[in-house]
Amino acid sequence: MLPLALLLLALPSWASSNAASTQTLLWVMLILLLARFSSLIERIGQPAVLGELLAGVALGNLALAGLPGLDQVHTDPVIRFLAELGVVILLFQIGLESNLQSMKQVGGRAFAVATVGVVVPFALGTLLIGPWLLPQAGLMAHLFLGAALTATSVGITGRVFRDAQALHTQEARIVLGAAVIDDVMGLVILAVVAGLAKPGSVDALEIARVSAVALLFLIAAVVLGRWLTPLISRFMASIHSGPAMQFTLLISFCLGFAWLSAAAGLAPIVGAFAAGLILDASYLSRFEAEMIRHEVHKVVLNHGAALEQEVDHILNQHAEHRPMRLMEPIGYLLTPIFFVVTGMQVKLDVFSQPHTLLLTALILLVAIVGKLCAGLAAGKSDRWLVGWGMVPRGEVGLIFAQMGKSIGALNDELYSVIVLVVVLSTLVTPPLLAWRLKGSATY
Repeated sequence: MLPLALLLLALPSWASSNAASTQTLLWVMLILLLARFSSLIERIGQPAVLGELLAGVALGNLALAGLPGLDQVHTDPVIRFLAELGVVILLFQIGLESNLQSMKQVGGRAFAVATVGVVVPFALGTLLIGPWLLPQAGLMAHLFLGAALTATSVGITGRVFRDAQALHTQEARIVLGAAVIDDVMGLVILAVVAGLAKPGSVDALEIARVSAVALLFLIAAVVLGRWLTPLISRFMASIHSGPAMQFTLLISFCLGFAWLSAAAGLAPIVGAFAAGLILDASYLSRFEAEMIRHEVHKVVLNHGAALEQEVDHILNQHAEHRPMRLMEPIGYLLTPIFFVVTGMQVKLDVFSQPHTLLLTALILLVAIVGKLCAGLAAGKSDRWLVGWGMVPRGEVGLIFAQMGKSIGALNDELYSVIVLVVVLSTLVTPPLLAWRLKGSATY
């Protein structure tokens, strides 16, 4: 860490004497190094994304410590593009990890939990906190505030359940299923809110139009994608079956659907998420990995059915996660840039005002209460456990806040407050959820 600190001190004067393109290379290197060093936060049981956020906050507020020069890195056009591409890749990865079949199997309770967990925070943020504490901010700011509160982090909650060896419990299945449905609902809300921000006015007809476009796009993407994907994958595998072609198939779907989403007037991340949903691992069956499977089966064929079944189970697990593994390297490069840049736009000096601190506390309260209400829809399951499992906002909430700021709906104060609420909800949930799991008799 000491060499990195010395680099931070020397960087502004050195970089100013170099061309802009060379300087951008240095910014990217610095952001990636900070992101990796910040993963030390995992040693105290917190997700790496939280460390990346905090690293960005520190980098963006160096001027407060008398080190100006680095707090404007996020305005570099190349850095901004890489951050935007990073969030598209992130939503694609989330889509790949989401399973439509699993969502169906979870049943009505997960859908009910997700619905309450979206409607209550959105209504409280848009209709209560926004008009009460921020009347001058305008309806678009209130809508983005409510939208940012709808999200639930699948990764953070899943990590806690996994560490407690409780993924098999009914509560875990409800929470994880509800979190995925929650993200889909949240993305539709985001598409509607972002669409309303463009004409600059809000009316019932426009809300209905944008909602219909968002829903129709998701439905069409899933239905048509499921039909077209096997045909496209077979064609590409016939040209070459290696990992390069598999990666090209994945990234082409991601970027292509993101472009289609933008062309339809929606956020590109909606299309990226839809692309991830439709790309089932079975569609890569004609590529190189499947050939390896046949070779392995030939070897174990005469060694008994039990061995063949066990090997087949292992190969199926690897095949199921192959698309995610192929996307991981580009995710390692681009996604941390998004989170560090997001953190850099938090202005700590706004928290010197008592009004901002009060606003943060009340929004955090709404963020927690809104998701605890979702636990009431869990039926006979542990409602507190389900409710707390829905509390952490994580990545998707940050995406909503970032989009609101990029189109001018959120000012520095409200944006910084929302990011801090996401950080705090992420911090408080894992220990409380782990405590509730220890006291639960459900596993």
